[in-house]
Amino acid sequence: MILYHGSDKKITKPLYGAGNPRNDYGLGFYCTESVELAKEWACQKNTDGFANQYDLDVQNLNILDLSKEPFSLLHWLTILMQNRCFAPKSPIGQQNLQFLTEHFHLDYLSYDVICGYRANDSYFSFASDFLENIIPIQSLATSMKLESLGMQVVLKSEKAFTSLNYIGAVAAQKDKYYTKYRERDTAARKAYLENLRHQKPSESIYLIDLVRNPELLNGLSL
Repeated sequence: MILYHGSDKKITKPLYGAGNPRNDYGLGFYCTESVELAKEWACQKNTDGFANQYDLDVQNLNILDLSKEPFSLLHWLTILMQNRCFAPKSPIGQQNLQFLTEHFHLDYLSYDVICGYRANDSYFSFASDFLENIIPIQSLATSMKLESLGMQVVLKSEKAFTSLNYIGAVAAQKDKYYTKYRERDTAARKAYLENLRHQKPSESIYLIDLVRNPELLNGLSL
């Protein structure tokens, strides 16, 4: 698997155990299969950077791919809420979070690599709105696919780190890629609001509805 990591510097040997434990999937080395997305991530602070390129030998690695069955958006959301700073604003929000933890918890720390959605601040706010019953699950699911931030590949275990080989680095210019990074975020927010306007109330399912009747999950495409 060819992967890219956006950074303001060249990283020839990623360090296992380093990084921010409050990222989407906890501590790990966050990559993408898209060189263009990596360039945007490299310039997100309005500085020039690099899309570091690697070859990951996936043989003998235990990979959790949240984009494939039997996993759903709710599994991703449950992991996200375990790692990002989130405090429910209401008793219902606390109840909803407890429901997710009880029904969609995964032992994700036992995997070498995780593939799943990426959540910047905009997407995290969409997820928080869903937890607080502000938006239905259909709007959250659509928002994750519209103007997508792309799937990210996260190396979690020491075994995964030793299976990663550095290839080189491609320069990313802030004049181009910081603008693209900002435009992607703006487009995501616009698509989110547009989707809410077109959501039919009669078809909307909120998290509190799933708490009261988990059978509503049957037939939902998440």
